[in-house]
Amino acid sequence: MLDISKLKPGQTIIEDGQLYSVLDTVFNKQARGAMKVKAKVKNLRTGANVNLQWNGGSVVEEAHIDKIAVTYSYDTGTELVFLDSQDYSPFEIPKERLEWEKNFLSDEGGLELNIRSYEGEILDIILPDKVALKITECEAAVKGNTATSASKTAVLETGFEVKVPLFIEAGEVILVNTNDGKYAGRA
Repeated sequence: MLDISKLKPGQTIIEDGQLYSVLDTVFNKQARGAMKVKAKVKNLRTGANVNLQWNGGSVVEEAHIDKIAVTYSYDTGTELVFLDSQDYSPFEIPKERLEWEKNFLSDEGGLELNIRSYEGEILDIILPDKVALKITECEAAVKGNTATSASKTAVLETGFEVKVPLFIEAGEVILVNTNDGKYAGRA
């Protein structure tokens, strides 16, 4: 069990039978009142963000999450297949559970990442902070067109659209931040 006053972002807890990853915590201690702890958490099974609240002195169950090093292999159409880096055993995850993550998984495969699992149940994947992807389509840069913003839309090899600076051309490989989907530089 984990004392609620020691709760930190990044920890994984079990509350009411649900598995949560702590995103942010706020400790509220008033002069004569009891301490209250509020936490913004992500449900690891559904992906929904939820706010939880406890009184000071409460305890929660800490969940021990396993991380498995894998390599992205291919897309079957309904599932994404990953291979264990140790014994090459396959892990298949339905595409609908990885809506955001599939924007950064190239058809060429080979991307090294981690799968999070809890007691054998696969929860999600952990992408690297930045991923190198090739631009397949890119708007033409119009000279002097910097009155509003000096960026243009580019379509990546995964079909994901990202805003890039005017000097970037189709065919280039760029780095994309996997947290917010923004351009992070040339690869």
